[in-house]
Amino acid sequence: MSKEVSGPPESDRYDDAPHPRETLAFFGNAAAERELLDAYRRNRMAQAWIIGGPEGIGKATLAWRLARFLLAHPEPHAPAVQGAESLAVPADHPAARRISTMALADIFLLRREWNEKTKKHFTEIRVDDVREIARSFHQGSGTGGWRIAIVDCADDLNRSAANALLKLVEEPPERSLFLFIAHQPGRILPTIRSRCRKLMLGALTEAETVAAVEALGAPWSDRSKSEIEAAAARAEGSVRETLRLLSGDAMAFDAGVARLFDRLPQVDWLGVHMLADKITGRDNEDAYETFMRALQRHLDSRVRALAQAGAAPARLVGYARAWEEIREIARETEVFNFDKRAMVLGVFERLMRL
Repeated sequence: MSKEVSGPPESDRYDDAPHPRETLAFFGNAAAERELLDAYRRNRMAQAWIIGGPEGIGKATLAWRLARFLLAHPEPHAPAVQGAESLAVPADHPAARRISTMALADIFLLRREWNEKTKKHFTEIRVDDVREIARSFHQGSGTGGWRIAIVDCADDLNRSAANALLKLVEEPPERSLFLFIAHQPGRILPTIRSRCRKLMLGALTEAETVAAVEALGAPWSDRSKSEIEAAAARAEGSVRETLRLLSGDAMAFDAGVARLFDRLPQVDWLGVHMLADKITGRDNEDAYETFMRALQRHLDSRVRALAQAGAAPARLVGYARAWEEIREIARETEVFNFDKRAMVLGVFERLMRL
């Protein structure tokens, strides 16, 4: 399906790719889909779920897939549910059309909203966003079916918003369902986590990633098979990262960033300054995201290599602490609009000490 909802840019949509609510195909993680389907048809659907895993692997697609299925089949004991082999709903089903166009009375989406003043998305999901949904959530169901709240993503909730959402989870209307999409479930408020059933998704295989990209249609499917495969090989099972690497000179940029990390603990400061120049600026968000993904890949690979070599636990902990420190610096940089150049230089100064 194509982009059908007009208005400001959506924080949970990547570029001009189809939104997860518009994406009917689902690749990989079949066991997770079966777990949701089995819970529903056995009438044991948890009131709240955390759908966790790396960014770009289909967590939001699965959440919308479940919402679409419940909208199409509101009774778990119906023959269509009991005989279903997946959560798939045909594209011409009224439920699919309503969800793709957001013509919904009982499905609520909580995400980072658009800031008209700055012409950028807010860096967090705010308490006012939660309160607005909470007021509508307690009103009577428009269809007599499920009320579903999708939080995309829970990592973006600030503490006040999380506490306000906790009250809604604790005292929900009848037939309510909360789907928390989380890249890092451990960062969700513990009191919310304790009320959720956790469903962890894994990274896609390269073949699944390629198939998912090709299923998105033009312009992504217009790229050559070899280009898509090369991007998927570096994306570590993330469709979103694959799309980013297919944009412009992202592949060459990603390779250049990787070379800087591979030199550590030696630092090519000229190359680092050139990298900082590339990342700095309000229109270079994709370059910044590519840098952060490359950083995470570097740290993950170093920890795996050290663990396999029998490194002391203290050294592994040092990498974990460095990643947490860098993530906090990156968060503050985004929230307070600090200079990304200083952040990039600080990252390499921190890593050269490991």
